[in-house]
Amino acid sequence: MPNSDEPPEICVDRSFGQVIVPEALRQLELRVHTEVSVFGHVPEGVPDAVWLERAGREGWIVFTKDARIRHRVAEISVLAREGVKAFVLSGGNLSAPEQALRFVRNINRIRQACRREGPFVFAVRAHGIERLWPTET
Repeated sequence: MPNSDEPPEICVDRSFGQVIVPEALRQLELRVHTEVSVFGHVPEGVPDAVWLERAGREGWIVFTKDARIRHRVAEISVLAREGVKAFVLSGGNLSAPEQALRFVRNINRIRQACRREGPFVFAVRAHGIERLWPTET
């Protein structure tokens, strides 16, 4: 996260929608970017590699539900090249309020993890975060 005096900037993927999760993050005084706020309305959605590259270039922290990003060649290439710091919400069947609560409960852990250099992907679980990629040896 940039400077401790500045609110962190987060880029949430389109699967979180435009209201509940982004607004919960804004209540934590985070600056939140959504796909629509960055790219406008794109009916088919912006390809993952494109929005991840933009987030990395801008230094935005990525919040997503897509745990597969750490397995797909195009996304891994972007994560590595741009030094993206990504947090993947585990538990795909959560309601929007439950998703928001998971991030809210873990925000201090997320802030602490963001002190590390990217790239990385962490899972955001009910009561903690876990590094998924790259694996530490």
